[in-house]
Amino acid sequence: MHSHLNHESPPRLIDVEEFFSDPEFANPSISPDGTRIAYLAPAHGRRNVWVRGIDDDHAVAVCVTHDERRGITTYYWGDDSRWLLYLQDSDGNEDWHLHRVDLSRPDEPAVDLTPLPPGSRVFGADPLPSYPGSVLVAMNRRTAAIDLFRIDVATGETTLHHEQTDPTENVLLDQNGSPAFSTRMTVDGTVEFSAIDRRSGERKHLLRMGGAEYPVGVQPQLVTPDGAGLLLGAYGDSDNLRLIRIDRDTGAETIIAAVEGTSLDILGTMAPAVLPPTVFTSRRTGEVIAARFIGDRPHIEVLDESFVEVYAALSKLSDGVLGTVSSDQAERRWIATFIDDRDPASTWLYDHDTGESRVLFRPYPHLEPPHLAPMKAVDFAARDGLPLHGFLTLPVGVAPEDLPLVLLVHGGPWMHDTWGYNPQVQLLANRGYAVLQVNFRGSTGYGRRHTIAAVGEFARTMHTDLIDAIDWSVAQGYADPRRVGIMGGSYGGYAALVGTALSPDRFAAAVDYVGVSDLENFMRSLPPFTRPFMANSWFRYVGDPDDPAAAEDMRSRSPVTMIDRITTPMLVAQGANDARVVQAESDNIVTPLRERGVPVEYILATDEGHGFDNPENQVRLHRAIERHFGVHLRGRQ
Repeated sequence: MHSHLNHESPPRLIDVEEFFSDPEFANPSISPDGTRIAYLAPAHGRRNVWVRGIDDDHAVAVCVTHDERRGITTYYWGDDSRWLLYLQDSDGNEDWHLHRVDLSRPDEPAVDLTPLPPGSRVFGADPLPSYPGSVLVAMNRRTAAIDLFRIDVATGETTLHHEQTDPTENVLLDQNGSPAFSTRMTVDGTVEFSAIDRRSGERKHLLRMGGAEYPVGVQPQLVTPDGAGLLLGAYGDSDNLRLIRIDRDTGAETIIAAVEGTSLDILGTMAPAVLPPTVFTSRRTGEVIAARFIGDRPHIEVLDESFVEVYAALSKLSDGVLGTVSSDQAERRWIATFIDDRDPASTWLYDHDTGESRVLFRPYPHLEPPHLAPMKAVDFAARDGLPLHGFLTLPVGVAPEDLPLVLLVHGGPWMHDTWGYNPQVQLLANRGYAVLQVNFRGSTGYGRRHTIAAVGEFARTMHTDLIDAIDWSVAQGYADPRRVGIMGGSYGGYAALVGTALSPDRFAAAVDYVGVSDLENFMRSLPPFTRPFMANSWFRYVGDPDDPAAAEDMRSRSPVTMIDRITTPMLVAQGANDARVVQAESDNIVTPLRERGVPVEYILATDEGHGFDNPENQVRLHRAIERHFGVHLRGRQ
């Protein structure tokens, strides 16, 4: 349905602010009683929560939060539509607190329900149907242990609900708030699942899984509403990740959702605030009604009869793929957002009783889809024959040959790139660059073999996969080999540093955004509560820094020890409060490169953490990226 511009007419130059200012509307949801909509929109220079009647427009909406330092990303309706809850940290340090807003008194300051000491944080808040008016909150008041607390939303009264006495165990509760299942991680990375007896509390072993094919843990883990089953993302005897159910009494395994040749998409489980969900659940019953799978475009598998008609109706509203859904308690009114490569998260309201629907909002109404570039799935083989999948975005209105190319490397590394709207991709394409994203080995989403092919391969075949991707784009005629840039955040920043060290002749410019430069220091400086979760990821893929031989190997694969080989002009960006990749990781690169006369621009944001969130910092960063690539790759100015 998008119109295409012809080769003679590149689109207008879209200003950086249009891509990286906060969206005019985002993250919508409907109140339990179906009368109101909450969403994020700018106020006080930041993303704040607004509430309006279901039939009202933004002109009469009420801004119910008043954050002026940092935008809000995650909020929740209480079970009583009077209350709204949201998470906030301090300048990106990830020490999250849960705050409450009284919608009957929206001008009053929010109440911090979790006044925690420094180093402690809220990990999540869930409804607890058996305790109306309360919310179940996971937090580490005892710095190293994550316990579960019941918080009365109206009074703030906090009760210890479940204490984690065993640091290796995680207890999953049923809808009544009673322990139903436990997961325990052994030192070697095996995850043991047990049923917990309702009366005695005894553990009954159900199954073992884990290892390198689960680098981010077994995801998702959901107790069924009746408490009788546990839903897990598991490979079983397949190369692809499926959604399975484990019976609490018998241990029997049933496949709930599987799509031949493709895997369950677990990205939304790892970053639920910002990425579309792995599974959709019914607000009325709590049952899983659909699941998201990987594909050239994401694929939604409907799992519940009650959702078939609703999904069919929602699918007619957009050319894109269902992103998020929210319904009232009665499941009459639905709000849906859609993923589309050239129309970011358009939002619709659908009434299942009347069949009526209307657009609620577009987050960036000034961005015209015909001026944005289509993203297409591509695949090719690595030099050892491993199939690689990726996405290529070519600038609009330009002949697709001998273009300057930016290789955009995803973070994680146990994440993956996916089809959809990406503001970095669209900015670069608008400036005349071809943008290539490759799901190199170690990426999740493309099967067990693809992920575990990266064990021991940091700065080895994980690097050569990226070089093979560039060679493919040159061989196809898309890319000018003398004008290739590399850019990425977190692991992607590490990959940019490694790329310029190991293949200095291949890259004319590089951007390292909150990237790891010293693997040993990075692993040693992670927060202590992350250590039990590293067995199948960093320890398995890279090594344990407490093992002298492994530490030595890590140094050999760390950019800080290869820095003398780097000659590529570099842009480095870092948040001073980053709890994952600490500031030293960037300082370690910038200082020696500058001493050697390599051109380095360094953006250090004092009010940011692992990735920039405040719009003025996003704009500053991307203006610098635009200049950096403009000078060294000679894109469209």
